[in-house]
Amino acid sequence: MGKVVLVTGAARQLGGRFVRRIQRDPEVERVIAVDAVSPPHRLGSAEFVRTDIRQSAIARVLAEHAVDTVVHLAVTGGAAAGAPGGRSTVKETNVIGTMQLLGACQKSPTVRRLVVKSSTSVYGGTARDPAVFTETTQPKSLPAGGFAKDAAEVEGYVRGFARRRPDVAVCVLRFANILGPFADSALAEYFSMPVMPTVLGYDPRLQFVHEDDVVDVLRLAAGEPERGTLNSGTFNIAGDGVLLLSQCARRLGRPTVPFLLPAVTWLGQALRAVGATDFSPEQIRLLTHGRVVETTQMRETLGFRPMYTTAETFADFARSRGSGLLPPERVARAVGRVAELLDVDEVDEVDEVAEVAEVAEGVER
Repeated sequence: MGKVVLVTGAARQLGGRFVRRIQRDPEVERVIAVDAVSPPHRLGSAEFVRTDIRQSAIARVLAEHAVDTVVHLAVTGGAAAGAPGGRSTVKETNVIGTMQLLGACQKSPTVRRLVVKSSTSVYGGTARDPAVFTETTQPKSLPAGGFAKDAAEVEGYVRGFARRRPDVAVCVLRFANILGPFADSALAEYFSMPVMPTVLGYDPRLQFVHEDDVVDVLRLAAGEPERGTLNSGTFNIAGDGVLLLSQCARRLGRPTVPFLLPAVTWLGQALRAVGATDFSPEQIRLLTHGRVVETTQMRETLGFRPMYTTAETFADFARSRGSGLLPPERVARAVGRVAELLDVDEVDEVDEVAEVAEVAEGVER
């Protein structure tokens, strides 16, 4: 680990946890936490610098503190709590902010290590995709928008930076869906819905990584490599095993309501309009086709072994959400709200779903 570590995205839950974690490393002398908004959580002894990485001021921060390690966690799917703006602001922070940060790193004579948080969503999601993605798999079609497109663009800029500064060790971590007791992602919101809309005829395979493992692998990537490992390159990060969406629903005790794919798209637009959840097109693709990645390089090259499997990660998340079957009347109200959002009158289907939920109470999970 470098002596002076700068962490972007410190106002988010994950950024705050990582900032507090690396302060315990004896090699670290100072931690500089950066974000455009003040964090709602404690950062320990870290020095918080309120600055927008979309602005050139980030170069002054690197220079003033003689930063040697940068951990870029500000590439996210949504704004931090209290942050102004919507999707356009998030995209600017992801893409323009990364460009500014990389430009500052390129000019800095002290920076020696760069760690970037990315996502397996860069692989896209289509019916023509392979069953398992490796780090070298090229997507059949590039993401058309949303966080997945942001992450793909960010990785392109990082590769350019690595070519221009070969003296800097660059590590890109492509995380599967992050879950845990404190997860604040769009997928966590989806799993917290009283009724989970699904795509009729599809039961996608999903992978998860526990937020504790995320903090641990970030710490590993930011530190000095151990013998036989290489803390640079691009790595898929996920827990062992997979879960089907239907298994996730059963373990949560949540009823599912299948829709034809066009109706799911309309539902996503309606839910976003009322602020219910970020049911984005990329999330719909994930819930249609799923996504599974190979993690051999994570283990053999990076030298990281997650503490939690995919199933254990989801179980910990489910416990934090108070898993259990909902009363049939609440299911009926929730499905009725879905019908209202879609501007349809499906009273019979709502009653049927309530009956299914009633029967499900006696089914062993």
